[in-house]
Amino acid sequence: MRLLLYIFFITAVVLASYGFYIGQENLATSQLCIGLGITTLFFIWMPIFVYYRWKGKDVTKYMLNQENILKMRKYTNNNKL
Repeated sequence: MRLLLYIFFITAVVLASYGFYIGQENLATSQLCIGLGITTLFFIWMPIFVYYRWKGKDVTKYMLNQENILKMRKYTNNNKL
């Protein structure tokens, strides 16, 4: 999974960089490369990255529910200067 993330990230950066490098010489190819790089980054790499980082974690710790609100209030009341 980690190798796949590296491959997609490097591919996206290389495509976008190549698109910016060729610039005005071939405008259609330049725009296509930049678009494919950004699309790869946001629609392929980002969901895989989020899944990889959150896999096996308890999401309820980070949800804002009544119990967590009370914990935050207790914490802030105890740490006032």
